[in-house]
Amino acid sequence: MTGVTEHGTGRRSRRWRLALWGAAAGLWLLPLLAMQFTTEVAWGPRDFAVFGAMLAAACGSFELAARASGDRTYLAAVAIALATAFMLVWANLAVGIIGSEDEPANLLYHGVPAVGIVGALLARFRPRGMARALLATAVAQTLVALFAGTPQTLALTAPFIILWLASAGLFRRAARNTAGITS
Repeated sequence: MTGVTEHGTGRRSRRWRLALWGAAAGLWLLPLLAMQFTTEVAWGPRDFAVFGAMLAAACGSFELAARASGDRTYLAAVAIALATAFMLVWANLAVGIIGSEDEPANLLYHGVPAVGIVGALLARFRPRGMARALLATAVAQTLVALFAGTPQTLALTAPFIILWLASAGLFRRAARNTAGITS
């Protein structure tokens, strides 16, 4: 029988880890499958390496967060932030947000997740500081869209801004949950 660990049952922990990494592996192999049926998808080894590294970084970061906190609100905030960063970087690498992926202004979009990463490190991953870091990330996303793009660019990046704000709100709620527990 599997015992109870600090973050839930051992069996449950193994199941979610298997699901997380299995989904990442399936996602990583999806372009290979698509290449068998269409010439529209033409990935090379570099594409698979970059995509695999991005998936490993996102899944590894989530796993670290899950080991550090059992708070579901905190984990939901982490999941949204990681998924948003992943989608932003991938979209920017694949097709670019402003024009094509070769447009120099697209480099500014790589700075948006960097704001979140630096903020998270400064906050030491504590919920209240993470809320501020994700709010700063949403502001950075907005400023990049306004500075480098057009009103259409702001409209295209609005979903990312909303997701950064949703993550910030969940981190804020997690901070209140933590404060309620320690009070």
